[in-house]
Amino acid sequence: MLPLRQFACSWWSCLLNSRAPCVKTLVHGDQRRLFNTSNSRMTIMPAWVIDRYGSNDVLRFTKNAGFPIINYPNEVVVQVHAAGLNPIDVSMRGGYGAATMAMKRDPLNINQSGSEFPLILGRDMSGVIMECGLDVAPAYFKEGDEVSKKPKCLSHIEAAAVPYVAATAWSALVNTGGLNKDNCAKKRILILGGSGGVGTFSIQMLKAWGAHVTVTCSQNAERLVRGLGVDHVVDYTAGPVEVPLRALEKFDLVLDNVGGDTESWALGLLKPWCGAKYVTLVTPFLRNTDRLGIADGMLQTGVTVASKALKHLSKGVHYRWGMFAPNGLALDDISEMVDAGKIRAVVEEEFTFSQVPQAMLKVEKGHARGKTVVKISSGEDSAE
Repeated sequence: MLPLRQFACSWWSCLLNSRAPCVKTLVHGDQRRLFNTSNSRMTIMPAWVIDRYGSNDVLRFTKNAGFPIINYPNEVVVQVHAAGLNPIDVSMRGGYGAATMAMKRDPLNINQSGSEFPLILGRDMSGVIMECGLDVAPAYFKEGDEVSKKPKCLSHIEAAAVPYVAATAWSALVNTGGLNKDNCAKKRILILGGSGGVGTFSIQMLKAWGAHVTVTCSQNAERLVRGLGVDHVVDYTAGPVEVPLRALEKFDLVLDNVGGDTESWALGLLKPWCGAKYVTLVTPFLRNTDRLGIADGMLQTGVTVASKALKHLSKGVHYRWGMFAPNGLALDDISEMVDAGKIRAVVEEEFTFSQVPQAMLKVEKGHARGKTVVKISSGEDSAE
């Protein structure tokens, strides 16, 4: 279910198998009327859920998951045809971000039980709108639309591989990094970890905007990233990756998908006193809130990022944290780029709905070459 006010145009949903007719909620003051589009009301559906946080064995298949209903007039219900998996889904299976998600679900702590279980994981999907809330503008979203305004040239399988990585890359490179189609030409960009979902998308977007792109990846991923237009590749398995990188001309922006000890040397690869930025997607924000609570966690986060930013600003470079942010207008632009042939979906492997545990293990192992996608509905995986 998509709350449009917050996830305005995102392909954002969960791993569910919604083949049944949709239940819809209308809100009139304190009165709620339920109705559906068929002669029989459906209240349950098949889904993969977890009843506690842990390793992959906590995944449980059920045919009795609660069917999503419209609780607010700015929401829609979507029949999911394909769902993309991301590393954050594996992390959230283990409890990552639980404190922040609990506050988001129940900001006033009204639900005294405080239980989010059974919980359906997942952040990416492509599907068809089944029902719309009263405040959803029919000129933009209506029943039967392939969401979110799915690129016409992509199948649902391909489309499910795009939204989360696209919104993350856009947030990191545009909102945080300050890049756009008008100022990117001839800028030198380094992507640390270029063969995963965010990396492969970022490569294509930057090349479409005219940037010079260098990536780090393993030797067996070089063919993939070269095919996406990369200008220079550094093999991180050949030895300390910072050594060959230091021999190159300095960069205008570094996008870090790897984390670890990269901060100790990556900022030294930037052009000093030229507005160059280091943007890392590996941040302790959610871990801080999980460990310290919302207030103290946010305080610790603010202190950490501010101290690092000041430290590196004195050296003439900018230190920034990037993270996923829903952005409907960005996805509209990206959809146009996809249909124009400037960006393609990179799907490494496809799993069936019954293979969700195997798909999660695949993502958990890392070393991605694009995205892992779960096919939900049969017969819907080809572009029209």
